[in-house]
Amino acid sequence: MSLSIPDLTAVRVRHPEAIAEAAARRVRRPLIGDSGRLMIVAADHPARGSLGVGDRRLAMANRADLLERLCTALSRPGVDGVLATADVLEDLLLLGALENKVVMGSMNRGGLAGAAFEMDDRFTGHRAEDIARLRFDAGKLLLRIDYEDPGSLATLESSARAVDAMAERRLPVFVEPFIARRTGGAVRNDLSAEAVTRSIAVASGLGGTSAYTWLKLPVTEDPEDMGEVLETSTLPAVLLGGDIGGGPGGQAAAYERWRKALRLPTVQGMVVGRSLLYPAEGTVEEAVDTAVGLL
Repeated sequence: MSLSIPDLTAVRVRHPEAIAEAAARRVRRPLIGDSGRLMIVAADHPARGSLGVGDRRLAMANRADLLERLCTALSRPGVDGVLATADVLEDLLLLGALENKVVMGSMNRGGLAGAAFEMDDRFTGHRAEDIARLRFDAGKLLLRIDYEDPGSLATLESSARAVDAMAERRLPVFVEPFIARRTGGAVRNDLSAEAVTRSIAVASGLGGTSAYTWLKLPVTEDPEDMGEVLETSTLPAVLLGGDIGGGPGGQAAAYERWRKALRLPTVQGMVVGRSLLYPAEGTVEEAVDTAVGLL
């Protein structure tokens, strides 16, 4: 089936089974390919109500535009796959953009950005059984821990059970941990070396086995601290590339931080989203190619 973005709604109305059919025939590939490194484009932000990029509050709200950017990124050499929620991945399946790509399902999106319950991050996205049924390749969960918010305990427990469920199916799960706190009513992630170290220690111990657990980690405030911070665990890690803002030189500075951290022995690649799909400077192609070059 050859579809374009304007066809998607009609297919969903008339032939919703097309999604399962596309998943069943999709050509898969190993998690780590010939390069030995992993480059994943992330697009799971909208399901948490996080639509902003820099000073553009609704940048990710236009689905056709987002899909075009994702298809462009996935077509570039060196891009291994995509991380997203069911709605986005199913659109990409129907468009034929996931052939020979690593597909990662985003599992918990219930901690809506700005909500009073943001730390109680329920698993409202993919379950382990969904990822297995659709023949996807991995899952990802967000683990933000606020020592003053009881919702974090519920997130910790449900995250541990998700790790167990993924391991039971021998599916990798990427855990994205942060120590977080509310400042002026907004949740802020602490990227100090000590906070990232603590988050790694907690995330590494989740569940009954860590055999299939990977870490998805930010670069610390001082990139020179990353070597010592990553000594906290032997689990394989990928770098998180978040929104780097639109300030002058911000993109170049982020690339340099990533370049240094990618040299560390447990770092296997990157998972980058908004800064590549909506670059502050240049095109999607240029941003993706530069990031791939860092690997």
